[in-house]
Amino acid sequence: MKNIIKAFLAISILSMGQSALAETKIEAMVGTWKWADFTIRVGKCDKTKVCAKVVSGPKNVGLQMIQSKLTPADGSFVGKIAHPQTGNTYNSKISMLSTDVWHIDGCTDANVCASGDFKRVQ
Repeated sequence: MKNIIKAFLAISILSMGQSALAETKIEAMVGTWKWADFTIRVGKCDKTKVCAKVVSGPKNVGLQMIQSKLTPADGSFVGKIAHPQTGNTYNSKISMLSTDVWHIDGCTDANVCASGDFKRVQ
């Protein structure tokens, strides 16, 4: 019985550590990013932990890109992300390639897929 309790505690502590790591990683997205002709500002918010707003570009200025809470998955995050060009919502995976580059890859429910790298400008 003691071994079961120890195993449960070890798993609980490991899970809490991974959750804290995911929080730190998602907060690394805070800043200003560039993709094509668009500038996106990412900040903290209550509803989805981080919000990404299109602040300049040829269209959709003001669009909130993050449409759902981002969930940690295999070292990345998954969630619903609006495309800055079209405004369409994609079931997306966000991977931090470095502190200054994150990659989004996803598809709409109609199976239209897109991907791109966002580069930090601030």
